[in-house]
Amino acid sequence: MIVYQGSKDEFTQDVLDNRIEDRILKSFQSNLGQTTSQSEINSWKNSMMYMNNVLMDQAIPSDAMISVEFQIPMTSKRIDFIIAGRDVDQNDNAIIIELKQWQKASVTELDAIVKTRFRHGEKETAHPSYQAWSYVALLYGFNQTVQDEDIMLKPCAYLHNYTSDNQIDNAFYQDYISKAPLFLKSDVLKLREFIKKYITYGDDSNILYRIDHGKLKPSKQLADAMASMLKGNEEFIMIDDQKVVYETAVSLAKQSSETNKNVLIVEGGPGTGKSVVAINLLVNLTKLGLVCQYVTKNAAPRAVYASKLTGTLKKTQYNNLFKGSGGYFNAEENEIDVLIVDEAHRLNLKSGLFGNLGENQVLEIINASKFSVFFVDDHQQIHIRDIGEKRKILKWAEFDGATVTMLELQSQFRCNGSDGYLGWLDNLLGIRDTANKTHDPSEYDFQIFDDPTELRKVIIEKNKTNNKSRMVAGYCWDWKSKKEPSVKDVIISEFNFEMTWNLTKDGSNWIIAPNSINEIGCIHTCQGLELDYIGIIIGNDLRYENGQLITDVLKRSKMDQSVRGIKKMIKEDPSKAKEIATRVIKNTYRTLMTRGMKGCYVYCCDEGLANYLKSSLSNSNIYKLPTTQFRIAAEPKIEYRKKGMEEE
Repeated sequence: MIVYQGSKDEFTQDVLDNRIEDRILKSFQSNLGQTTSQSEINSWKNSMMYMNNVLMDQAIPSDAMISVEFQIPMTSKRIDFIIAGRDVDQNDNAIIIELKQWQKASVTELDAIVKTRFRHGEKETAHPSYQAWSYVALLYGFNQTVQDEDIMLKPCAYLHNYTSDNQIDNAFYQDYISKAPLFLKSDVLKLREFIKKYITYGDDSNILYRIDHGKLKPSKQLADAMASMLKGNEEFIMIDDQKVVYETAVSLAKQSSETNKNVLIVEGGPGTGKSVVAINLLVNLTKLGLVCQYVTKNAAPRAVYASKLTGTLKKTQYNNLFKGSGGYFNAEENEIDVLIVDEAHRLNLKSGLFGNLGENQVLEIINASKFSVFFVDDHQQIHIRDIGEKRKILKWAEFDGATVTMLELQSQFRCNGSDGYLGWLDNLLGIRDTANKTHDPSEYDFQIFDDPTELRKVIIEKNKTNNKSRMVAGYCWDWKSKKEPSVKDVIISEFNFEMTWNLTKDGSNWIIAPNSINEIGCIHTCQGLELDYIGIIIGNDLRYENGQLITDVLKRSKMDQSVRGIKKMIKEDPSKAKEIATRVIKNTYRTLMTRGMKGCYVYCCDEGLANYLKSSLSNSNIYKLPTTQFRIAAEPKIEYRKKGMEEE
């Protein structure tokens, strides 16, 4: 998506009239549905003046097209500056320019990583040439039109305030500088010549338009790419913060030992690439000869990966690489070089089927490894016994004497790359306050259905394309079909809607099973995985009444293991029960509503909640999120079964 677009002449006039930053901001708000900081606005004004100076050459055609802040499809990443036109041989070219206002940077020992000062202090970040090159790789990866129509993308970086100091232009980064030339403060004429080499004629073939409206490639999902990755192929280009996390982890893995234990805690929301980085680490650290294992509590991701890797790895090889979280309570200290823990927020205190083994899964994992990586999102804890939150991992790592490094992933690759959608969702559910009070469905396909039967029809139709769309629901209906497969579980009688919970025959492979489109899944069958489109039925555990968002844990099924014991907790400590149950319900729906890469369709059992969601999709109706209440309704005594919908 292009934020600002104009010919070279129009761009020049906007700069000369001192309105370029206002034009960009207006387009930014209109096209992306969000605003930005004053510091970014100031950077636009400053950098565009420098770019205008570069373009002041009559040999650069006046009808070359300029784009500022182009958002790469299916991601939250934006390209600073693009100039498009044709070269002397009539080839279609688009020059991708990464702009920086940096004045200083320093070399690190990490591949493609430099250290520089930002507003809140010094930090490690991707080298500008690597950034430009990786953005081009992303664009090629997502845009079919660019490849089919031979549009050549030429990356470079321009640091207009930076004087050469053998740091940013150090030979250590030469591989990436050769792929995306680096231009510094004194290199205006060199950058101008670089542009003129590829832009001799204007954009009369609508290059920018074709890029912006290009046909997108089918979305690539981690599970599908797993076999290729384990063979050493680079399926996902790691960008920005992903690259920093990956290189930091590799460095720590190499230096860790029995006397130098390290823990890396990586915080990241849905779709930020946690699992992609984790699998890349598993593959490449194993290549380095380190004993390395990928750990996740949820059985579903492991089952799906195992299915996808059939024929690539022997079962014993797979079992040596992919582990559940409950197998380290009796491990020897430091017996494994690296443990990579995905979905670390789902770790428990105890292990085993009956929860009677071990003492603390976090501590056991740290104890068993010289280096451990925890990928965590506190807002995806969906069980009352989940303990893997960031502060607790930090506490136990320090208790075990490990050196702790903390990093964050922010780049968005799910929900059509919409940071705005995630901000709106968190604000809507009262998980965190954001400026995103409304959501524009054109940014990410989010729809409210008044009839669950119609919702199911749409999801079934979407699924015909590639078997990557499914129905899920909050666990508000008993799983009767577990023992009687012919029984319908999720019943909404006023619409003649009936579906069966996921059958045991597919186990944790429900999300990829060929015929499971006819069944409805729950949080335990899809957490840690992704779909193209997801259809969600929100049960009566989440409602909107009298201007307030209500969470009602007693509307959950009595078979729901994720809230097992809540009634006892309510009697013993109502305040704690309120906090935990509210968190579980909100996090469950947040997790479900962020599984879809392309779209999320919702039916609400509570009409008030449906109307509330609809109102927040209208820019003319901005609702302030009310304080969430916790309601305990009078209900008969609940008898819990030994085992509900399994996670392990």
